Amino acid sequence: MKRVLVLGCTGSIGTSTLDIINNMGSDFCVCGLQAHSNKNKLADLSANYKCPSLLSCEDNSAEAFQKLIDESKPDIVVNGIAGAAGLVPSKVVLENGIDLALANKETIVMAGPLIKELARTKGAQLLPVDSEHSAIFNLTQRIGMNNISKIVITASGGPFRTYTKEQLENVTLEQALKHPTWNMGKKITIDSSTLANKGLEVIEAAFLFDVTAEQIQVVVHPQSLIHSLVRTNDGELYAQISEPDMKHPILCALNWPENKACYMEQFDLFDKEMTFYKPRMDDFPLLSYAFECVKKGNCYPIAFNAANEVAVHAFIDGKITYPAISRIVRSVLDNDWNTKLDSFDTVFEADKKARTLASEQL
Repeated sequence: MKRVLVLGCTGSIGTSTLDIINNMGSDFCVCGLQAHSNKNKLADLSANYKCPSLLSCEDNSAEAFQKLIDESKPDIVVNGIAGAAGLVPSKVVLENGIDLALANKETIVMAGPLIKELARTKGAQLLPVDSEHSAIFNLTQRIGMNNISKIVITASGGPFRTYTKEQLENVTLEQALKHPTWNMGKKITIDSSTLANKGLEVIEAAFLFDVTAEQIQVVVHPQSLIHSLVRTNDGELYAQISEPDMKHPILCALNWPENKACYMEQFDLFDKEMTFYKPRMDDFPLLSYAFECVKKGNCYPIAFNAANEVAVHAFIDGKITYPAISRIVRSVLDNDWNTKLDSFDTVFEADKKARTLASEQL
């Protein structure tokens, strides 16, 4: 039985993880819980799981996460924390040589090379939980990265896939929070609508799988049934297909390297429709900015993530319009971010600088 520590236990990833544990009690148990902003739900979950190892909302320091790990003694940690706040706990988990099921894409976007090296030196598994990267991880493990020429990341296209450029100028918060296929938190839902989320996934894929921007392709697939594909050297495409439910990639990470039968309903191919389109990068420029950041490297991905995070929260708070999100990110990226990514201090300094520059644009 694997002991599971759940970070961000009250969010969508945390809730899905707990559902898996509830249904597969002979395979997993909860050994610790952490939440950022929902004290009442955290208390309820603690009582439900009789879980003594908790980290409350106020303390998100490295020392606090280390104490949580010391007390809970996990075999694997699920990091479902949203945003840049997820980097420090990821670092602490890997420093302890513990396997990390990573749903927090900002960890890799901000510090991919450092995180991968930390996992390697500490002998810990880095297991992606994003549905797209989970699909790619499984396909590459089975096919072999040396046999793959291109990674194809699928995107739902969000709620505004068919909007004209003029319609995008007048998007409201309420419209942006209605995702057609996924049920997620506010920030990631907004990111999905702008294709910034897909941009972050492009950066994440480049770091996780050691590929160039030219080896990554994005295809819009509104049904969200194919979670990503790989193209082999002979031109064939291989896909991972399942219902759009985050429990699938979470369970895959928790079970790795095994592949066990589970309680979830099997995917049925009958009466399913799958369509594919090219992304409209001119109308959704954040995706093209992400490819630019992969090519430039250094601290550009950090600046992209930080500026977008500031802009999205400003949009949620009613301080800026929807189109201003991409304009703020562009303004921040127009600065020099060529500092070499040689330490976590460099990461935090670049993140702070980018947030300051973005805030000045509000």
